[in-house]
Amino acid sequence: MTQAPFKKKLRQSLDKLLGWIERADYRGYEPFDGLSSPLRALTFDNLMLERLLQQTVRQSPVNLRPLLGIKPQESTKGRGYMAWGYLQMYRSTGDAAYRDKAIQCLDWLDRHKAPGYAHHSWGNHFDFSSRVGKLPRFEPIIVWTSLIGQAYLDAFEILGEKRFLDIAESICAWILDVPRERTTTGTCLSYVAFEQRSIHNSNMLGAAMLARTARLTGRTDDLAVAREAMRYSCSRQRPDGSWYYGEQADHHWIDNFHTGYNLDSLRVYLESSGDERFRENLGRGFAFYRGSFFEASGRPKYYHDRAYPIDSQCASQAVETLSQFAETEAGALDLAIRVADWTIDHMQDRKGFFYFRKYPLLTARTPMLHWAQATTFRAFALLWSRIA
Repeated sequence: MTQAPFKKKLRQSLDKLLGWIERADYRGYEPFDGLSSPLRALTFDNLMLERLLQQTVRQSPVNLRPLLGIKPQESTKGRGYMAWGYLQMYRSTGDAAYRDKAIQCLDWLDRHKAPGYAHHSWGNHFDFSSRVGKLPRFEPIIVWTSLIGQAYLDAFEILGEKRFLDIAESICAWILDVPRERTTTGTCLSYVAFEQRSIHNSNMLGAAMLARTARLTGRTDDLAVAREAMRYSCSRQRPDGSWYYGEQADHHWIDNFHTGYNLDSLRVYLESSGDERFRENLGRGFAFYRGSFFEASGRPKYYHDRAYPIDSQCASQAVETLSQFAETEAGALDLAIRVADWTIDHMQDRKGFFYFRKYPLLTARTPMLHWAQATTFRAFALLWSRIA
């Protein structure tokens, strides 16, 4: 598809999506919100039973949430991506309505930062149980905190209001307080604040936030922490250019959207720091990403070695990452267009929202908020700005 006709199709998709999100008043479901059900009382605080309930809700092709008493909720990470997308649309169009909506989202996030911490940070609005333990609702994690932080940095650079940079500095202060795994080949920022959990995408997202903020504030100590975090993850990049989700044996999988987080973070670090020692890592990583996660049609694969489930988060993050690399990597923009075109044709409901997942014989149509809607809005807004 040529770029000009597709840009019109993309804008129509964006407008339909935005209409659905705003009619929903920024409320929706999330893949892992199963523990919000009153049925949780029947798990008796048992980790295995909690995971069973959570995964049943997540994996069901039919939306069980209304039957289980789970209601659509507001989402900090959803608001962060919406602010990011609104800012992109304002930068592209000059329409003040987008600016005003971005500010409303950012102010909402300022009011809804995680309780119990002096500095700005954010977490899930639901309890979460996994193989490594439990994560209480509102307990902040570095992934959402860093991604929301990038929206605040965009707001400062686009709107020029210092209060947004002040919040970004507060976010960095929270990141600097999280535990770190210190090794002879770099330091890993923890996924959470209450214990050490070493995960590559969260480590690199935190490093990117520190480095980009340091470029604006001149804080060399923040940049030094970011450098050591990137050294940790880049020294553990696999020979083919990929990263495992984490170094523990049970974290040895390679998926689409977490790889996208890694690449976006490393790109931001390089652009912000002027430190070229990891440039080769970025090139190898992007070559692996482009060559492993996409079919000729533009359909995004979930894992590097198999396609299913076809996941809306993989699609949105792919469009985001490929659009970010459009100016430096030949063919990245064309691939972003193919992915977006396939996603619109196969994942967008006529009501405007995007489906959660597609399986070989069926589609899980549950309308999530952050997962699928807000992430797609941000990604499509960025792609729309890249197309001539």
